[in-house]
Amino acid sequence: MFSVQVAQEERSVVLALRGELDFDSLVQLDEAGQEVLARGAGTGPVVVDCAALALCDSSGIGALLRLMRQLAGQGRVLRLSGVPAPAARLLAVTGLDQIFEVYPGREQALAAGADRHGRVAAGSDESAQPRERQDS
Repeated sequence: MFSVQVAQEERSVVLALRGELDFDSLVQLDEAGQEVLARGAGTGPVVVDCAALALCDSSGIGALLRLMRQLAGQGRVLRLSGVPAPAARLLAVTGLDQIFEVYPGREQALAAGADRHGRVAAGSDESAQPRERQDS
């Protein structure tokens, strides 16, 4: 079972994902994203908290990319936090870890400045600083 909780923070919106984000459940993420977009352009980021995400397949990644593009159209940024290791690996293998802003936890994603991009590995103790891509 999949669910999305939408919470308004001080200057941000958090979408907390729980369960399996796949083709059958991505409509719920799309609906939550449309709700956030309907609120209009804002200045704060939208943080997608993935800490309770059990699975994210390619269609789930596609839904996140769509939401990121839609938010960019409003001048907003999408940040991922707490990405589980299997999903982090999928992002790394596809190079999408260079596209998404990824933070180890929700608090780091919310606290990051507007000019900072925190592409760090999920579960890392590193601060939210950009990392260089290493091609093998």
